[in-house]
Amino acid sequence: MGSDLSIVNSARVSYDKESTDLDEKDIRLIKFLAREGHTSPFRHATLQFEVYAPLMVARQHWKYIVGSDHTMDAWNESSRRYVTEEPAFYIPQADEWRSAPENSKQGSGNVVDKELGAELWDRLDDYVSTGEALYNEAMELGVCAEQARLFLPAYGMYVRYYWTASLQSVVHFLNQRLAHDSQVEIQEYAKAVYSLVKPKFPISIDELTRTEV
Repeated sequence: MGSDLSIVNSARVSYDKESTDLDEKDIRLIKFLAREGHTSPFRHATLQFEVYAPLMVARQHWKYIVGSDHTMDAWNESSRRYVTEEPAFYIPQADEWRSAPENSKQGSGNVVDKELGAELWDRLDDYVSTGEALYNEAMELGVCAEQARLFLPAYGMYVRYYWTASLQSVVHFLNQRLAHDSQVEIQEYAKAVYSLVKPKFPISIDELTRTEV
């Protein structure tokens, strides 16, 4: 909902003025607002995303909702209390496992040896298969879905949710998760969000984001 023109008109309402077409003067105003930290006009534009992500990504994303003072945020997620569709899991391929960083308590380093990566893939795949089998067995025994899901390995399980947020809140997420030192998996989601926002708010997004994509 909205465009770069919405940002301009939200700012100009103080003077009871309105633009109908974005011109160079309007672009200069957006740049001024972003540069000087006048962020309230950017909260009058709203975006909605449907996200399908491993739980470890979704929960890291969620931190930016509960920890944000930006208005216009909403989050609704599918629940295995009610949904019993076939679960799906994120299992890194043999060439996607990363080592622990040498000089940091968080993040990751280089990709591990491919043979080790293949072994880790096998181990995680076996773990997921065991969890799924126990989950299905519990359901067959008549256990309710909301408790049977305890058998499912949680962090790699995909969840689906809608995220609705103001442009300012979206940019806050992008500035944090496009950073080179953020978790690789959530960086990929941030890049996807950026690619969807850019055509809708080309001027604002360039002025507000601090990280090159």
